[in-house]
Amino acid sequence: QVQLVESGGGLVQAGGSLRLSCAASGSIFSINAMGWYRQAPGKQRELVARITSGGSTNYADSVKGRFTISLDNGKNTGYLQMNSLKPEDTAVYYCNADVRKNWGDNQYRYWGQGTQVTVSS
Repeated sequence: QVQLVESGGGLVQAGGSLRLSCAASGSIFSINAMGWYRQAPGKQRELVARITSGGSTNYADSVKGRFTISLDNGKNTGYLQMNSLKPEDTAVYYCNADVRKNWGDNQYRYWGQGTQVTVSS
C-alpha cells in the first residue's frame, strides 16, 4: 500500500508564507507526478499545481508567481511553497501522487488526507 501524508498547514496572516510537504511511503518504485489540490468550504476541489518526475510544472492562474511546487524523488516527498498568501487561499490542501509500485506496472493515483490552510486578513 502507498500512503501520502501532508504537513505544514496552519494559520497565517495575509502576505505570509507556508510550506506544505507531502511524504509518500510504502511500496514505491517511482513517483511519476505529484499534484496539490485545494477545496474551500462550499466549493469544488481545484488543482493548485502539478509537477512531473521530469520537472514539468503547471499552476492555477490564481497562484502563479506566488506558489512553487517541487518534488524530491530521492525522498519521495513533494513540497508546495506558498508565498504572499491571501484570504482566498484558505482551504484544505490535498496532495496526490501517480505511483508505480514496480518496474513495468501501471501507475495508480493516491491521495493524502489533507491539511488545513487558513489565511487571515
